Amino acid sequence: MLFKIGFLSISIIDVLDIVLVAYIFYKLYQFLKGSIAARMMIGLLFIILVSIIAEILNMSGSTWIFANLKTVWVIAFVIIFQPEFRRLLLYLGQIPILRQIVQVSSQKIVDDIVGAIAELSRKNFGALIVFIRDTGIRSVVETGIDLQAQLSKALILSIFNPRSPLHDGAVVIQNDVLIAAKCQLPLTENPKLDPSLGMRHRAALGLSEQSDALVLAVSEETGMISLAENGVLTRGLTEEGLKQRLMEAFSPATQPRRGLSDLLRWGEEG
Repeated sequence: MLFKIGFLSISIIDVLDIVLVAYIFYKLYQFLKGSIAARMMIGLLFIILVSIIAEILNMSGSTWIFANLKTVWVIAFVIIFQPEFRRLLLYLGQIPILRQIVQVSSQKIVDDIVGAIAELSRKNFGALIVFIRDTGIRSVVETGIDLQAQLSKALILSIFNPRSPLHDGAVVIQNDVLIAAKCQLPLTENPKLDPSLGMRHRAALGLSEQSDALVLAVSEETGMISLAENGVLTRGLTEEGLKQRLMEAFSPATQPRRGLSDLLRWGEEG
């Protein structure tokens, strides 16, 4: 026993339990804050509160209605918050402990991306692809169209086909999930850039200056493949050179190690 309040005996386990529950609710609040789901959650909590009050006051009619609704609440909750559940599972996949248990095959991801980029380059189809690494770029993702689709070569090719309504803007990829398409990236303000650089390359550089994201750009005019990383643009990459750079970037050995402090900051990245 740690201490006693009246007739309640408080142990260290009780304190840890309270802290854990409070932390989980705080993170859920951060995750849903400002979204439509947050307002819907408030409405759902209000209905639950009314049902509890009805039961306490012995309001038989209301209690009967809410008792019958309880059987469908769980299903309704999953349906209503399906997009948020997908996002939550994606974030959970980035927690260091879980990421060590389940490692996505880097080789398969890189092969699909390189194959798609090589074909886009041959056809002179413009493309802009963002790879999330350690820094969150939620503000960029929210400018596009949410997809949460399994990454594949065919999907990348279909998005950047000039006839596709999604071909303008960037796609954002995290692990093997294509999170969003048609995203707007911040443009670089570097005055020393080659004036011949187009908007895609300026956007690729702009985001790489503000985050640790890796950004691929394919020129619509020349088919040239470029890669922006940490504010540096490498132009004229070959298929083999691109594959090597991506394998180096996404190899588990080169991923930054995350400790407890990173886990505690989970959900706060923007």
